[in-house]
Amino acid sequence: MITELFQQALHINSPWLIKSIDFNAEEKRLDIQIDFKRGSTFEDPDAGDDEVKEYKAYDTVQKNWQHLNFFEHECHLHARVPRIKRDDGKVRLIPTPWEGKVSGFTLLFEALLIQLCKAMPVHNVSDLTGVSDHKIWRVLDTYIELAKMDEDYSDISILGMDETSIAKGHDYITLFVDLEERKTLHISAGKDHKTVVDFVEVLEAKQGDRSAIKQVSCDMSPAFIKGVKENMPEAEITFDKFHIIKLINEAVDQVRREEGSYTPILKGNRYIFLKNESNLTEKQKIIKEELSMAKLNLKSVRALQIREAFQQIYVAESTEKFEGLLNNWYYWATHSQLAPIVKVAKTIKRHWDGIVSWKKSQINNGILEGLNSVLQAAKRKARGYKMQHFKTIAYLLTGKLDFSKINANCLPT
Repeated sequence: MITELFQQALHINSPWLIKSIDFNAEEKRLDIQIDFKRGSTFEDPDAGDDEVKEYKAYDTVQKNWQHLNFFEHECHLHARVPRIKRDDGKVRLIPTPWEGKVSGFTLLFEALLIQLCKAMPVHNVSDLTGVSDHKIWRVLDTYIELAKMDEDYSDISILGMDETSIAKGHDYITLFVDLEERKTLHISAGKDHKTVVDFVEVLEAKQGDRSAIKQVSCDMSPAFIKGVKENMPEAEITFDKFHIIKLINEAVDQVRREEGSYTPILKGNRYIFLKNESNLTEKQKIIKEELSMAKLNLKSVRALQIREAFQQIYVAESTEKFEGLLNNWYYWATHSQLAPIVKVAKTIKRHWDGIVSWKKSQINNGILEGLNSVLQAAKRKARGYKMQHFKTIAYLLTGKLDFSKINANCLPT
């Protein structure tokens, strides 16, 4: 009766059968011996589209797999796996229905590892399951590689690009994101124009067309601009407003730091100048109002007002009003006599068309910024990844890959 229950639970079907079950309470271990019926025949695993022919076992090889725990018992499967000898004399090992894509694990156990790695760092999964980090990375790398092989990029037309660091101050990767499907398509090492060349090669290898890319959202990196213009002939560049506002914020902060060196009232109030009004605490709102008093005439307050005015441009009702407001803002910023603000305004002028393009395309890298934050959180938890591991985790968390085609036990994304 117990044997039958385990056969159903493990989906062990003819010609396979459970030969024995061994519980070891002291070691908290469950070992299940699997065999096949005498006289069974097996299909040639390499037959492909040829006529399928069945063979009796030529000999057997002992194999072992780690399976899902049975309550607190670590569960392992063991089997005599038959080899067949084909008519051409070649010997082939028969695949078992439960074995995973990586040697030593069952499909169910691999599905568990993948699900756990989506929720926690790899070293935590290692501690929980008793499987080494190295073997877990092998499972993840194998599944990512198999899932990426099957992707079709023929419908990609709106693209987001952004770089993120793997280690503090160096080792960058560039993410290419489908802004419609909200998923990472490709990851290139570095952040220069060659990353775009790399992406286009992958795009066209997966039935995509560089000329089908009509909109690209990115920051004002000269490398990204060069890469898009040279490799995506039909793409209109939209400069991501989050990056533009970040540049203005940096200019505001520079004004505050310079003025703070001789204005004590600004000490300890940095975040009042970096946060949006809606994110300020009640105490910060009161301090901001006090600092905004006309008689103080603080440069930092003027810089903040210029930033807030820029943000309001994005609620304009039409492209004409958007550009009109942008023109007014540019005049104000360049006549502010605040050197950091003047500098960032001239940067915006040099990238004018890509900024105005936002009003037409209404696309931005907000999605990509969200994915980036997921990756940075994962990086912190894992105390830093190597390049290949980082790419693997990035695809796992943000690639929306369909692992169910590889392993039916995997949960859909």
